[in-house]
Amino acid sequence: MAETYHVLDWRALGLPLAATLAAGLRDNSRAAMALSGAVTTVDTILRGAMTDALQLLVWLKTKDSQYGRNRPNSVLQTLLGNVPARQTTAFADGAAYEAARARILKEDTL
Repeated sequence: MAETYHVLDWRALGLPLAATLAAGLRDNSRAAMALSGAVTTVDTILRGAMTDALQLLVWLKTKDSQYGRNRPNSVLQTLLGNVPARQTTAFADGAAYEAARARILKEDTL
């Protein structure tokens, strides 16, 4: 309300007028975003999705993409706070690797 209507105390307006003014706020205003639970604006989300698409197209032209290495992180997921943790597994020797591989293959067939 303060950034659009320069009203610092909306309670002094009365409920009907405050509700009317709140309905007229932009979708990307702080109050509207807080009410909707939005993390970021729609424009920023669309820009993040476009950046991800461009990064993927560029990455697909590299040798790394042929081997599935160094895939770029998603800008959109970072904006939304959904960054998955990468799981890295190390093995002490070849036998431990073979045992883990057998277990994974066994789980896939179930």
